[in-house]
Amino acid sequence: MGVHAAADTEYDWEFYGGLVGAYFTSHPQIQPATVRVENHDHPATAHLDETWDRTDEWYNYRTNPRDKAQVLATLDESSYTGGTMKGDHPISWCQTYQGGRSFYTGLGHTKESYAEPDFRKHLLGAMRYTTGQATADCKPDTGYRTIFNGKTLDGWKQAGPGTFDVVDGELRTEGGMGMLWYQAEELESYSLKLDWKMAGDDNSGIFVGFPASDDPWSAVNNGYEIQIDATDAADRTTGAVYGFTSADLAARDRVLKAPGEWNSYEIRVQGERLRVFLNGVKINDFTNTDPVRSLRNGHIGLQNHGAQDQVSFRDIKLKQLPST
Repeated sequence: MGVHAAADTEYDWEFYGGLVGAYFTSHPQIQPATVRVENHDHPATAHLDETWDRTDEWYNYRTNPRDKAQVLATLDESSYTGGTMKGDHPISWCQTYQGGRSFYTGLGHTKESYAEPDFRKHLLGAMRYTTGQATADCKPDTGYRTIFNGKTLDGWKQAGPGTFDVVDGELRTEGGMGMLWYQAEELESYSLKLDWKMAGDDNSGIFVGFPASDDPWSAVNNGYEIQIDATDAADRTTGAVYGFTSADLAARDRVLKAPGEWNSYEIRVQGERLRVFLNGVKINDFTNTDPVRSLRNGHIGLQNHGAQDQVSFRDIKLKQLPST
C-alpha cells in the first residue's frame, strides 16, 4: 500500500517501479483541485461521490499506469494549475502484481489530510484491500473506456476558432472552423466509438492520425477526416475519408438515419488500415500509403465546421487494439 511519496523513491529498482505502478516526476504548489472517481466498486473509493474537492500536493507521473492497473480516481487538470499529464491524470489505482495486491494513492502530502474523514476512509479501504479483508477487481480496463463523460472536457483541448458546448450530456458544435482534440493520449491501434447527430444539412467530421497541435489545419494536412455531411460530393459526404475515398454509398444509405436522429460511428485504426462502421455496418476500408499522414501514431479530434453547422456528439469511447 503506497501513499503519496511512495512513488518518489527507488528509481533504479525495476520491481519496485512495477509495484507502485508509476514514478513521480514533478509537482506544483499545494492548492485545491478536483478528484474524479472512476471506480466506486473498490473499498477505497466506495464512500466517495463522483467528484471530491480537496487541497493537496498534486503529483505528476513519468508514465500513465492505466495500461497495467485499474484506475480508481483521476485529477481534473482544469481545476488547478501545474498538471502535466494532458488531461488523463490517474491519482489512485490498484493492481495485482506478481501474485500480490498493490494499491497506490497520490493523495496525502499535507498533515491536514489525515484529519479528513473521507481521506481516512480512503486509506482504510486500501488497507482492507491490500490485506485481503476485502476484494476488488484491479485488472486494467482493456475494454472500451469513456473519454467524454457527458459533463466535462477532461483530456480535450480546443484548437482554432469556435467551441464545443456541453449540454445535456452532449457535445454541441458552436462556430468554427476549429477542432476539439483529445490531447490526453497519442493513439496507435484502436477502436473509437461515438454517436453523432446533425440538426439538418450540416457539416462536421472526425479527424484521426494527426500530431499534437493547436492548429486545426495540422489535422487537415497531416491526418484524415471521416466526414459527416449529408449532401456533399461522394468523396466528401458522410462516411468518406474526406478528399480521398468515398464510402460504400449503397451500404451507407441502407443504415444512415435522418437529420435529427442519432447515428453511431466505429472508426477502427490498425497499422495504416482505417475502417469505418456506420450503425454497425462497414462502409469504408482505406489503407494509407502517405508517410506524412501515417496512422500509426496520432490523435483524434472532432470538427466544429462553422456557425451554420449544428452537430452533436455523445458516448465517446476508446479501446486499444492489436497493431495487426
